Amino acid sequence: MEHELIFIGLACLFGLFMAWGIGANDVANAMGTSVGSGALTIRQAIVIAAVFEFAGAFLAGGEVTATIRSGIVDSALFVNMPEVLIYGMLASLLAAGIWLLFASCFGWPVSTTHSIVGAVVGFGAVGVGMDAVHWGKIGEIVMSWVVSPLIGGVIAYVLFISVQRIILDTPNPLESARRYVPVYIFIVGFVVALVTMFKGLSHIGLTLSNAESYGIAVAIGLAVMVWGIVAIRRIKIDVNADREFHFANVERVFAVLMMVTACTMAFAHGSNDVANAVGPVAAIFGIIESGGVVGQQAPTPPWILLLGGAGIVLGLAMYGRRVIETIGSGITELTPSRGFAATLAAAITVVFASATGLPISTTHTLVGAILGVGMARGIAALNLRVVRMIFLSWIVTLPAGALLSIAFFFLFAEIFGG
Repeated sequence: MEHELIFIGLACLFGLFMAWGIGANDVANAMGTSVGSGALTIRQAIVIAAVFEFAGAFLAGGEVTATIRSGIVDSALFVNMPEVLIYGMLASLLAAGIWLLFASCFGWPVSTTHSIVGAVVGFGAVGVGMDAVHWGKIGEIVMSWVVSPLIGGVIAYVLFISVQRIILDTPNPLESARRYVPVYIFIVGFVVALVTMFKGLSHIGLTLSNAESYGIAVAIGLAVMVWGIVAIRRIKIDVNADREFHFANVERVFAVLMMVTACTMAFAHGSNDVANAVGPVAAIFGIIESGGVVGQQAPTPPWILLLGGAGIVLGLAMYGRRVIETIGSGITELTPSRGFAATLAAAITVVFASATGLPISTTHTLVGAILGVGMARGIAALNLRVVRMIFLSWIVTLPAGALLSIAFFFLFAEIFGG
């Protein structure tokens, strides 16, 4: 195959650009609630995301990558023309990356999953024909875009109602917070650890039995809980603060929990959304490495996951502030207790989706969770103007990705095919 080195170089460059866009835009879903609630500063959020987004991408990003790489278009139709699939994947990466950059400039929290799936569908339908697209798989993904915010919203609603009943509405909220917040911390550590044990480590050659996975997950959950208890005991109680806001010191306890959930959401986001950047890169690399064979199943090479993780961290550090502000304070007023409910609900939804290989939209999931927390306080607590703007940006994203991808597909076909 001609131009092999050029294709690999462009794939890495565009994949890094796409991952940078994910960091600049979609990572707000991981950090926006923490920053908006005041639990973390922007700088602290960047440090946490740098560690846990990268870890999630590398340790648990392989499952969803397989769906993006080969589950959306029928690779069998490209057997006799592997270069067409390469042009399409390059076009998809560049198109989605440009749209994310554009949206980030305006602070729009768009879906990176919408962007890349729309781009892949666009080139597949135009480059080969409508039959090239796995419309059944697209139907499942589209359904997940509806189901995931509903699930996130319901879980967030239930979590916040539980916080209200067992902590905020008790005679001594501070004492209740000290007693029950460590339980929430254990749940956070256990859920993420369990799913990582089951699904995330298989592509790096580590296989554990169910009993071993549960045991390790319980141990990690307990370890995180112990850390939380120590951190809560070190909190300095300010009696005067409660005179202005009755739950001021309680929210300080929840700020400790928000640090844990922020790490959780960053890990979950990295595990699910790295696929949007490295899935097409893995497809291109697999075709070239196999000498032009399309559809060959192979695990995603670790260096590709590293590339995606690095791009996500760079994007957040360089350009993530604008979208963080929209998510963190635009939809509803967040406190650490409200932010905790939204973030944990979204993390649970996203991590399980990553484990099953369904590329849901983290944006949809977290916005649904924030709406769920807001609804627990009444519809007046929501900024419906911002909500409408977010929904409109979601509608525009998929066709924008598709149209840009089609344009770049024909450009690459003209450059390399002629």
